[in-house]
Amino acid sequence: MRCLVTGATGYIGGRLTPRLLADGHQVRCLARHAGRLRDVPWAAAVDIVEGDLRRPETLPAAFADVDVAYYLVHSLGQAGFESADREAAESFAAAARAAGVRRIVYLGGPQPAADDEPSAHLRSRAEVARILLASGVPTAVLRAAVIIGSGSASFEMLRYLTERLPVMVTPRWVSNRIQPIAVRDVLRYLVGCANLPPEVNRGFDIGGPDVLTFRDMMQRYARVAGLPRRIIVPVRPLTPSLSSHWVGLVTPVPNAIARPLVESLIHEAVATEHDIARYIPDPPGGLTGFDQAVELALKMVRDAQVETRWSNASGPDAPAEPLPSDPAWSGGTAYTDHRERAVDASPEALWRVIEGVGGEHGWYSFPLAWSVRGWLDRLIGGVGLRRGRRDPHRLQVGEALDFWRVEEIVPGELLRLRAEMRLPGRAWLEMRALPADGGRSRYQQRAVFLPRGLAGHAYWGAVAPFHAAIFGGMARNIARGAEQDAGVVSSPSERR
Repeated sequence: MRCLVTGATGYIGGRLTPRLLADGHQVRCLARHAGRLRDVPWAAAVDIVEGDLRRPETLPAAFADVDVAYYLVHSLGQAGFESADREAAESFAAAARAAGVRRIVYLGGPQPAADDEPSAHLRSRAEVARILLASGVPTAVLRAAVIIGSGSASFEMLRYLTERLPVMVTPRWVSNRIQPIAVRDVLRYLVGCANLPPEVNRGFDIGGPDVLTFRDMMQRYARVAGLPRRIIVPVRPLTPSLSSHWVGLVTPVPNAIARPLVESLIHEAVATEHDIARYIPDPPGGLTGFDQAVELALKMVRDAQVETRWSNASGPDAPAEPLPSDPAWSGGTAYTDHRERAVDASPEALWRVIEGVGGEHGWYSFPLAWSVRGWLDRLIGGVGLRRGRRDPHRLQVGEALDFWRVEEIVPGELLRLRAEMRLPGRAWLEMRALPADGGRSRYQQRAVFLPRGLAGHAYWGAVAPFHAAIFGGMARNIARGAEQDAGVVSSPSERR
């Protein structure tokens, strides 16, 4: 069948697409910017169509001749996400109906008990489900609670809280029951839904074999990870708002995403039926248990084989416009910091260092300044530095790198990053490896800032005095790192 996948740049969509291909389906991916999928391993095997669910006129080409359409997008973490999700779902439903799509598949959230007041996040997920079920196209809604898999927001939240806090004071919701599910089982259900009979138009609860509290999940994670038992003290005063700030400070998940996740955990999320097994039977060994799911996720992290991460997805204005070279683009002002150094190493050695920046490798200058900037960003609701990187050695266009987004890569030559920290303007960092005489290379580095209003100009003036230490040290140490990688030891005068 021909399957349309929306959200292919996100956590689930990026994993579902290669599995649909492996199952023999043809796959078309809808993306606002096709370049975001340029570097994924399966890019050449799919049809990529540019379009936006909030612009209905862009959708007919994407839905043409489609048998099964997967709705895997959401606006979580954005202002006004409920109205944005409603608008997107209505456009998706109308386009699918007009194109004669045979089935819609939607991955939603758990359904709270009838006497519970759902959070805005769960309320929005339920509204999207209602819109799709009423579309006139047979729809399968899969309702999952916490998804356990390397790179998922829920797993990262669990992982960092447990690893970093041997003793923690927690809100009461850690005692609520949850039925987590391994990402491998979620993907198996999503692929299987392509073959549901046409009369099926309903929601299904999906969950793993274990029903646990969040406290149980932290203790069992600690055991699987080889950590001592955690001391957890639940207290009444920690509201969802305070809890999300606490999660945002301790984990890589920013407040904007942590808050709806925390608000969802206030409700118990236990499957009330397992009807999906009538159509997609459990695997021979049964569904994946919590401990095994954690073991698999940790192995993927250790082996640097994380396929996708929660941070792959980004807001509606990313990827950004091309890096501006004309100051007129920003209304007359573009601040730049340019650095250049000769490097006694090949361009290949220099590129290895450039492509390895960020994450555990750091930013090659003034670590305290980078850490402080990351913490300040977290305090004002930004993403901070703790998103890290998916792979320690390789980058792809569109993926997150600490508080940057990879905007462009020319392998062996150019890495361009767009800032996603909270700023009064827009910023990019560009690094190049250029060939030079005698098998050597030249390193070029450029930071560009387009200010927004008076605050933007004031911001640049405040940070400019630190650029010599931060950007100058970065250029110097990247050059030195390439030389060390190549086995060359040179004097400072030779590197000027």
